[in-house]
Amino acid sequence: MVINAFLVEDKPEIRKTLVEAMEEIAPLRFVGHADSEASARQWLGSHHEDWDLAIVDLFLTEGSGFGVLKDCQHRSSRQKVVVLTGHNQENILHYCRELGADEVFDKSQDVEKLVRYCQAHAASLGGTAPLPQ
Repeated sequence: MVINAFLVEDKPEIRKTLVEAMEEIAPLRFVGHADSEASARQWLGSHHEDWDLAIVDLFLTEGSGFGVLKDCQHRSSRQKVVVLTGHNQENILHYCRELGADEVFDKSQDVEKLVRYCQAHAASLGGTAPLPQ
């Protein structure tokens, strides 16, 4: 099963690289992206059922991923929200989890873990594996 992903990333070069790589090696396709908190919140608010996974960067040129996480707190149980960030201070990671992030990944070290997470999520939605924790 291929999952529908939404990406919140403000740097075009990172967004392009991530989309190309993830669509090639993970069972997902990106159905949208945003480069600011406001545009992410608007898209997610008007596309409630159109995504299975949101990948959120925390520090954006306009706004932050924290507001996006807050908006995602009342999502469907099949929808997962993960943080992909270069900031891995313990207090930030803890706050992400408090806001409902299902997982937090480091941009520089955890891309393979993110791919495995996507594979597990796709399998769970396809009915072949337990939901990723």
